[in-house]
Amino acid sequence: MEPIVAGMQGPAVEDVQARLTMLGYAIVENELGEQLFGPSTSSAVRAFRMDNGLASDDTVDMTCWSKLVDASYRLGDRTLYLRLPNFHGADVLELQHALNALGFSCGEADGYFGPHTEAALQQFQENVGLFADGMAFSDTFSYIDRLRHVWEGKPSVSEAELRTGFARAASVLERYQIAVVGEDPIARNVASRMWNIASATTETSGMQLCDNEAPDNVDLVLEIASEGLPDDAAPRATIVLVECVNVSQRIRTALAAAASRPARLRIELTGMTQYGSFTSSDAQGLAVMLLDGVCDALSD
Repeated sequence: MEPIVAGMQGPAVEDVQARLTMLGYAIVENELGEQLFGPSTSSAVRAFRMDNGLASDDTVDMTCWSKLVDASYRLGDRTLYLRLPNFHGADVLELQHALNALGFSCGEADGYFGPHTEAALQQFQENVGLFADGMAFSDTFSYIDRLRHVWEGKPSVSEAELRTGFARAASVLERYQIAVVGEDPIARNVASRMWNIASATTETSGMQLCDNEAPDNVDLVLEIASEGLPDDAAPRATIVLVECVNVSQRIRTALAAAASRPARLRIELTGMTQYGSFTSSDAQGLAVMLLDGVCDALSD
């Protein structure tokens, strides 16, 4: 492209001005009305270049234009998915920040939609009950926006865990009604151990151990299973435990995203259990991990 420079006038200047003003750079009204690259537009371009590590002048060359376009994207402006060359821009950066803060690590947020971002997005979609295809469009953006109060202005989950850790609090177990269901023998073993630990923590625990169907008059239903859902099953809010290093944040995200009460969350033990080699110690460790995660997620 030909550089856009001071003194020019027309639609190209108008486009630059529109993007700069959207980003908060001030341009006087008469220059906007006349689509004129005047002194205030020059100042805005110079400030934008300095803020983005470019040489301090007022030329909108290809490099400056690319950064301006990237900075102008807002989450939801376009469908994001893994491709070559990677999508990049402020919308990708915001998505990465949201996923990191919600407990789905993309690694360092760099504004490039790479394989780590795709994997984190798939885990988020699975966690809230969407089809986990790794493509961010309207349904995914709706969930991200609904959860804005959870992630906006928050640190990444790794930073949060260093400060807070996990907790199993008697007050949480007394305050909430939680139903636990095991779908198979191994899952029922883990579920019953969760109930035992909860009952030992406080005599007034609200945790219920259910054989099949959970009651509707509870706050949370945890469905534990050793196997994944069939391929033709409808998407459901799910945590695959073997892929998860931040159980409490994943549970907190699923609870915040739940559209109805009781919130229902499937916990899959796939890849962690094998008949014949799964010990009582393994079951106890999983029960403690899950109960700690639930109590931390529900704590104020």
